[in-house]
Parts: sequence; C-alpha cells; structure tokens
Amino acid sequence: MPRLIALNGPPGCGRSTIARRYAVDHPPALALDVDRVRDLIAGDLGEAGRLARDIAVAAARVHLTSGHDVVVPAAEVGAAHHEVVLNDTKANAIRRFTERGTVRATPAELSAVHDTPQTIIATRAPVAIPSVEGDPDHTYRARESNVRDR
Repeated sequence: MPRLIALNGPPGCGRSTIARRYAVDHPPALALDVDRVRDLIAGDLGEAGRLARDIAVAAARVHLTSGHDVVVPAAEVGAAHHEVVLNDTKANAIRRFTERGTVRATPAELSAVHDTPQTIIATRAPVAIPSVEGDPDHTYRARESNVRDR
C-alpha cells in the first residue's frame, strides 16, 4: 500500500530536505513541495496558497492511486498516513528561516507560522521529531525509523 507522509513543521526546519531525501531513497516517491507550487501561481499570496494546496492534493491523489509514496501535507486519498512534525525551538526556527533570505516576513508572522505545527502536535498527536540543524541525516534517520515502526 502506498504511504502518504505528512511532513509538517515550521519554516526552515528541514521539511523539504527530508522530503527530497525520502523520494531519492524510495523511487518513484513524490516529494511534493506545496511552497514550490505556490510560487508558480501569480497574484495574491493567500489565494495562491489555497490553490497550491488544492493542486498538491490532486497531484498526491494521482501518484498514490498509481501505487507510489508521496511526502506532502495530509490529504484523504486512501493511503496509509504517517504524520510527522519536524520541530525546533521558536527562536531557532525563526533564525533558520530568516537566514535563508527567500521570503520576507515580519517576526510576528514567523512566530505565528511556528505556532501552527505546535497546535498540530497538541491536537493531533503526530510523531514529533527534533530537527537537528546542520545534520539532516539525523533527522532523516529518525523519520525513517518512525515510518518503519508503524
């Protein structure tokens, strides 16, 4: 059965790195980066984000029903679902994201974005894995171990 791996966490915590690594190690898995899809849509950022999520869910559904794993935010598509949150302290997450220099956001906006995964952890009880800065292999191995154990 194909697996849908919901990989959440604050910006800069390694979600994209871990998703790409999973896809490389489990071909033809799809590392579906919703932020990349959003960046392809012109116009209002909020609307682009909503459209990007819909596009990502559709792409995930096609790939999963073809029998292949997908690493993407959650969608109801009849696949084994593994929700993982990559976690870091708020201060570290904000600093890591700011250092990337790819998107402008105020400290308050970044703080709010960090709080969303914390709400997910509190309400849905996914597996929370610490994102070890500078050591994506450690984070990846922890995520791999979690998926195998379920």
